[in-house]
Amino acid sequence: MLRIGYITALMMLLLVSCKKQDQKPIDQIPLRLTQFVNPFIGTDGPGNTYPGATVPFGMVQLSPDIGIPGWDRIAGYFYQDSIITGFSHTHLSGTGAGDLYDILVMPTNSRFSKTIKENNFKPFSYFSHNREGASPGYYHVTLDSYGIEAEVTATERTGIHRYSFPKDSISKVHVDLGYAINWDAPVDTYIKVVDDSTIEGYRFSTGWAKNQRIYFVMKFSRPFSGFEIFENDSIASSPVYGKNTRISLQYTFEEPTELVIKTSLSTASIDGAYATMKVEAPHFNFDSYKEKAELQWDSELSKIKVETSDENQKTIFYSMLYQSMLAPTLLSDVSGNYKAANDSIGHADGFDRYDTFSLWDTFRAAHPLYTILHTQRVPHFIASLLAHYKETGLLPVWSMQGNETNMMIGYHAVPVIVDAYFKGIHMDAELAYQACKASALDSSRQIDLYQKYGYVPTDEHHENWSVSKTVEYAFADWCIAMFAKDMGYMEDYSYFLKRSENWKNHFDQQSTFLRPKDRNGTFVSPFIPKEYTNYYCESNAWHYFWFVPQDIPQLIELTGGEERFSQKLDSMFSYSPTENDKLPLFSTGMIGQYAHGNEPSHHVAYLYNYIGKPSETQKRVRQILETQYRNEPNGHCGNEDCGQMSSWYVLSSLGIYPVNPAQGVYHFGTPLFPKATLNLENKHRFSIIANKLSKENKYIKSIRLNGHPLKRLYITHKEIMAGGVLEFEMDAKPHDEVFKHATLPATLTIY
Repeated sequence: MLRIGYITALMMLLLVSCKKQDQKPIDQIPLRLTQFVNPFIGTDGPGNTYPGATVPFGMVQLSPDIGIPGWDRIAGYFYQDSIITGFSHTHLSGTGAGDLYDILVMPTNSRFSKTIKENNFKPFSYFSHNREGASPGYYHVTLDSYGIEAEVTATERTGIHRYSFPKDSISKVHVDLGYAINWDAPVDTYIKVVDDSTIEGYRFSTGWAKNQRIYFVMKFSRPFSGFEIFENDSIASSPVYGKNTRISLQYTFEEPTELVIKTSLSTASIDGAYATMKVEAPHFNFDSYKEKAELQWDSELSKIKVETSDENQKTIFYSMLYQSMLAPTLLSDVSGNYKAANDSIGHADGFDRYDTFSLWDTFRAAHPLYTILHTQRVPHFIASLLAHYKETGLLPVWSMQGNETNMMIGYHAVPVIVDAYFKGIHMDAELAYQACKASALDSSRQIDLYQKYGYVPTDEHHENWSVSKTVEYAFADWCIAMFAKDMGYMEDYSYFLKRSENWKNHFDQQSTFLRPKDRNGTFVSPFIPKEYTNYYCESNAWHYFWFVPQDIPQLIELTGGEERFSQKLDSMFSYSPTENDKLPLFSTGMIGQYAHGNEPSHHVAYLYNYIGKPSETQKRVRQILETQYRNEPNGHCGNEDCGQMSSWYVLSSLGIYPVNPAQGVYHFGTPLFPKATLNLENKHRFSIIANKLSKENKYIKSIRLNGHPLKRLYITHKEIMAGGVLEFEMDAKPHDEVFKHATLPATLTIY
């Protein structure tokens, strides 16, 4: 017995010793990158972002709503406000379109009963930012008027609420399907009380998305003691149907009590919502869902590790990386069913169906970024674009919630598909090619006139946008030409390559601008390039002059050569608006005529690379990085636009940017971090090192790729995905002479 006791004691000692050795000091435990994300960036000013809970590319965006309409509250929330009217389950990130806000939930009790006209007399609470916070996948706030602590988190298709109620005999949870602000309006809603802890229903609405359908099931961790159900503010019985329905669920809390609510969504059916809840949200452990959401975000954020002593800069970077993954959003439920763009119920076989494709914005930088970081998800994006084509006969222009909004211009699903095709992303290539071709040969949106005249002529329509349409159609035509050539369709190749030169039909040699023309081929007069007119999409002639990413050398030649082109670029950044100039809402982030708050300007700083002045690109890119993004609620200089504004920052801070976003090439700008490591999904690592980097040392002295000197101002997608090390030597002075003979991406070539 003594021997057994001795052995047992020895084993216990060894176990304790091993356990102590396994434990790491607190300062050695890896910190989650989620701590560097500030979801409030863009919730003030023109950013139009929301601070609530979602997971990467998820269907649910569970976020607080102020409940008052207006441009500043497009995403439901505005940092300057002081009330909350509830928490709805769907939101748009950084757009100019006020839609969604589906299924509003608001907890109340007897402590407060005030109503106000501004939010249509809905229950609300005052709140303070001092008792509010957010991190990826989680948002919390104290509803001061009721003394209720509100917390929300999410899975892909389920919103999870936790409300900590104080003692009160008249506590309620209001679920409002008639709630609507901005462009959104319900057309048919339905609520049914299934049992004392379950309700189900749907909300069909119109707005920017003309036929939006959300089905839901909502389960409560504690049974409600009773309910009042309303149709158009009149008490009714369950089930209830109508444009404006809501229900108030009643609780008596004899002591402080937590209530967890799960809301699962489907765009196809109530059965789909039930299936979602069974798979994604089977229990009521709020902290478990919160932890899972945070781990999902940390996994995605860890695809890029930046090293810097500047915590503020690091927070901006990871906040932008976070915002780059708020769209596209899931459309299909766990059964693969979804509301299709032809208003049928579609089924995604072998892929997840996504929507919220803000393509006029995101084709420029967001989708190229996805091809680097999300190579396993991009095939689902492409399959979703092609599903839209099969449902409607055309690729989407700006689609959301299974609807074509036809917002903005171009057929920019084309560069997204072509870029992915040449980067080796899996797709049905023949179907993809036919979809691209069909969208370019359509007769809507003045494409028929574009084909007839070789340009879009002016008309009296308030969104004629003739010059912008021509140049954007021409770029997509170049993409189709490259696709056709690779697919062996040589006749199509010649046809679309010729069409890709249509931008020249707007070139005015006298003014050296792309100028609007009427049907007779006469330039419109008078013509003032800095004026915002109906001929340019949310821009002026200065902004759209540079949008010829398929053939910048030809643009330089037509402008009068490198010296004249350089002068014009300099003027772009120095010719500032005057006090008397009428600037529209979207003209923000101004540096001269350059407007970083709107997408057409986003590639312009990189064009100095084409004329032997890379130091000017480096100077301007650093200026934009440092002045147009801030770690504060008013931290975006313009609409965030579903990931484009943030993706520009992510790529540019790494020192790279796709001037032609379908060529598989990234121009060098200037890196913002001493070291950044890309942990790619193909298991390769690609490191970007900037030696001697500082605020002053923003100029590139030399470049090495995997130890070998690089005598060009770009890197290819294939080189990044192969892994390796890109190394910059930085200096405080320009070194344009080093890159005087540096090669540039060839035109008419996909890398």
